[in-house]
Amino acid sequence: MSKVNDFLTEAGIFFLATVDGDQPKIRPLGAHLEMDGKILFGVGDFKEVYRQLQANPKTEIVACKPDGHWLRYTGTVVFETDPKYAEANLEAMPHLRNIYNEETGNKLMMFHLEDATAVDIPMMGEGENLL
Repeated sequence: MSKVNDFLTEAGIFFLATVDGDQPKIRPLGAHLEMDGKILFGVGDFKEVYRQLQANPKTEIVACKPDGHWLRYTGTVVFETDPKYAEANLEAMPHLRNIYNEETGNKLMMFHLEDATAVDIPMMGEGENLL
């Protein structure tokens, strides 16, 4: 997992793919954390992306590094029930507390990927499995 986490950190921004009915949806993300042997991502419970991942938990994350390598991280979303993961993310990114708090009623829903594959792919050549 650390290799995937390091890749995402170096890339900075990565893209999460979902579907809305038969329409693909892709959005940029940047927040992630490695904890308890998992790479965790967060989305708001009030956002379409959350509803899309609940309806179809299959997803793919793609990231690109400046050296031309790109990551394809594919799996099935599993939402976490332990609030420690959301709290860890909010501690790492305190500005998100303006969005996710009791006053707004918005909740940060954390997830990781199960049955995942992760491949580091150079611009030319064979990819390397990271998991």
